[in-house]
Amino acid sequence: MKMVYNVQDKPKFGQLIVFAIQQLLAIMAATIAVPAIVGNGMSASAALFGAGVGTIVYQLFTKFRSPVFLGSSFAFIGSMVAAFAGAVSAQVGYLGLIIGAAFAGLVYVVIAIIVKFAGVKWINKLMPPVVIGPTVALIGLSLAGAAVKDVFSYGPQDANGSFIMSTNLWVSFICAMVTLAVVVLCSTYGKKMTKLIPFIIGIVAGYAVGLVFTLIGVATGNDALKIIDFAPFQALVSDGVGIKTFLSVPEFSFLAAIEGVKEIDATYLATVAVAYIPVAFVVFAEHIADHKNLSSIIESDLLEEPGLHRTLLGDGVGSMVGAFFGGCPNTTYGESVGCVAITRNASVATTITTAILAVLIAFVSPFVAFLDSIPGCVMGGVCITLYGFIAVSGLKMIQKVDLNQNKNLFVTAVILITGIGGTAMAIGKVTLTAIACALILGILVNIMLRKKQDEETAE
Repeated sequence: MKMVYNVQDKPKFGQLIVFAIQQLLAIMAATIAVPAIVGNGMSASAALFGAGVGTIVYQLFTKFRSPVFLGSSFAFIGSMVAAFAGAVSAQVGYLGLIIGAAFAGLVYVVIAIIVKFAGVKWINKLMPPVVIGPTVALIGLSLAGAAVKDVFSYGPQDANGSFIMSTNLWVSFICAMVTLAVVVLCSTYGKKMTKLIPFIIGIVAGYAVGLVFTLIGVATGNDALKIIDFAPFQALVSDGVGIKTFLSVPEFSFLAAIEGVKEIDATYLATVAVAYIPVAFVVFAEHIADHKNLSSIIESDLLEEPGLHRTLLGDGVGSMVGAFFGGCPNTTYGESVGCVAITRNASVATTITTAILAVLIAFVSPFVAFLDSIPGCVMGGVCITLYGFIAVSGLKMIQKVDLNQNKNLFVTAVILITGIGGTAMAIGKVTLTAIACALILGILVNIMLRKKQDEETAE
C-alpha cells in the first residue's frame, strides 16, 4: 500500500493539526474507556495525558520511526482492578497501579535486552507470517462485537442480550451508518484533504445527524430521539462560569499515590507483581503482532529498524510513564494502526502532534466535554472501518502463505477457530486472553509441523 505521507514526511502545519485531531478521535474512546471501566475515581483526562506522554517516550526510544500511538491497555484491566481490590485504601491502590506498571515495564526491558543480544531471527522463526497473519486478523475480528455493540448503543436488549427493534435502535443505527458511509465515500472518492481526513468528516456528519434527532426529541418530548448527552457540557457550568469551565488540571495518579506510600507492605507488592507481570508476557505477543502488522502497511520492517529492542523499550517505559500520570499502562493501539492504513498517512510527525494534542487537551474542559458527548453509535460507525482494516491487514499477510500445504492450513485454522471461539483461560489470578491462547496454540502447532515444512522445502 503506497503511503501519501511516509514515516519521515512532514505535512504542512495546518494539515498536521487536522491529521492529529483525526487520529486523536480514533484512539480517544478506547483510551478513556479503561479508567471508566476500572472506576475507583480514575480520571479520563489523566489517562489521556498519560497516553500522550507515553507516546512521546515511545517515539524517543524508536528514533521517531514507528508511526503508532500508545493508549490505555485493556489487557491490564483485571490487573488494575486487583491493585485496588488488594489495597487498604484508594491511595494505596493508585500507588499499586504505578508499581504494577513498573513491574510490567521491567518485563519489556528484560526482553528488550535479550533481543538486543540475540537478535530477532528467533522471533521470525517462532512467529512466521502463517502465525502472525491470522493473529493480526484475529485482533481485528475480536473487536467486531465491540463495534457492533457501539452501533446499537442506544437500542434496548432482551434477557438474552439480543437487540429489540425500537425507535432508539433505528436512530442509533442510522447515525452509525451515516458515519460509516461518509468515512467510506471520503476515503474512496475524496480528493486531497478529504481523502486524508475521512474520520473527522464522518464523525462530524454522524454527530450532526445525532444532533438533529436530539433537537427533534427535545422539541417533541420524545426521549427515544435524544441520543446526544449534553451532561458533560452542563457539568462545566454547574457551579457557574469560571476558570474550570475552560481549563482544569487532571487528577493525576501520582498525586493520590504519594499519600499511600506509608501504608504499603510486602504482601501487597507481591499481589501487584502477580497481577501485572504475567500479563506483560501476554501483551508482548500482541506487541509483536501490532508491529508486524504496521510493518506490512508501511512496507518497512520495524523489528529490524529501529529494532524490536527499541520498540519494546519504548512500549515498556512509555507504559510506566503513562501509568504514573493516568494510572493506565499503555500499549500500541490497533486504532492508530488502522488509521495509518486507511488514510495512508504514516508520518511520525502526525503521531507526535497527536500526542502533544492529547497532553494539551487533557487540560481543556470544553473539548473533553465534546469528546464525552460523541454518541457511541457514531464511534461504532468509525470502528467498523478501523477494526475491519486490522483484520484485513492480517489476511493480507496470509496471502503470501501457501494454504495448499496442510501445515500452513492447520496453523491458520487453529489460530482463527480458537481465537474467534473465545478460548480464554484463567491460570490462578492471571487470565490468558483468547488472542494470547490462539497465538500460543498456533506457535505450538507450527513447531510440531516444522519438520514437514523443512522436508517440503528440501524437495
